[in-house]
Amino acid sequence: MIDVTRCPWSTKDPLYITYHDEEWGIPNRDGRRLFEKIILEGAQSGLSWITILKKRDNYRRLFDGFDPVNVAAYVVYDVSRLMGDAGIIRHHAKIRSAIKHAKA
Repeated sequence: MIDVTRCPWSTKDPLYITYHDEEWGIPNRDGRRLFEKIILEGAQSGLSWITILKKRDNYRRLFDGFDPVNVAAYVVYDVSRLMGDAGIIRHHAKIRSAIKHAKA
């Protein structure tokens, strides 16, 4: 068995370990993955990162796989739809911010 050194914040939670080993600190130049990171970082504000990691699959599903073109076209109905889904952080400003980022 190989002894792996991890940062102290990467607990024994499998989501944290996978994130630490496969994503954290690794350069990323994929536009969609960068957009995902922006959305998730915005949702995380004031919360723990593990909370967001546990909801990431729901974010992918609800935000059209983090396709910025699709998200940029969201309207009031979509904000209401997102606010009604407990699978993500239901914070009106965070959801509106994700749409604004997509438009940018």
